[in-house]
Amino acid sequence: MARIAGVNIPTSKRVVIALQYIHGIGPKNAGEICEKVGIPAERRVNELTDQEVLQIRETIDRDYLVEGDLRREVSMNIKRLMDLGCYRGLRHRRNLPVRGQRTHTNARTRKGKAKPIAGKKK
Repeated sequence: MARIAGVNIPTSKRVVIALQYIHGIGPKNAGEICEKVGIPAERRVNELTDQEVLQIRETIDRDYLVEGDLRREVSMNIKRLMDLGCYRGLRHRRNLPVRGQRTHTNARTRKGKAKPIAGKKK
């Protein structure tokens, strides 16, 4: 089991797919990492040498913002918006959709379970 950026990545999968288990690395970044290190796309994680795993780890640490650091930066950005009191910050504070979606109907994921209103039915 290879451990990269504090995440145990699955051993039986291809390296490009396994790297995507790390928060902050998607298909594009995983491909770039494999290209930088010089690992072919069809190679599997259990076929990697210790040196290659070390190279992948160093590349990620040097060039990418992943896992805890990325989560911290995103939460700090949201906190900054909330402290400013801008519209987006207010939407985050009230736990409503931030990006202009309608809330008359839908938005149940953000708003929670619908609360019945007494005397509404006619």
